[in-house]
Amino acid sequence: MNMPKSMKTLQDEVDQYIGQFKEGYFSPLAMLARMTEELGELSREVNHYYGEKPKKATEDEKEIKEELGDMLFVLICFANSLNIDLEEAHDLVMNKFQTRDQNRWTKIEQEKGNE
Repeated sequence: MNMPKSMKTLQDEVDQYIGQFKEGYFSPLAMLARMTEELGELSREVNHYYGEKPKKATEDEKEIKEELGDMLFVLICFANSLNIDLEEAHDLVMNKFQTRDQNRWTKIEQEKGNE
């Protein structure tokens, strides 16, 4: 069984992979373009599975999971290239949602005894 990986571990794995190439990380603008490209591919897959546009018989079968993995890889590359700790970024965002947006949506009521 695979052990769960921390975001730090993921960032280190990507950094080790990119570090073996002379070119290194792309520039921030190129990284944003790559992320946009990957988002388009993810959007296409979601549209094929859940939207009104089925795949053509000639199109390769891909999974949403694979496209999300591509997005995650590029996001980690982007963060690494700018020396951004994604665990810290996540904590900042979660704090924002748990404070500013805490009453924005209707919470699920818990049954008595499950509190």
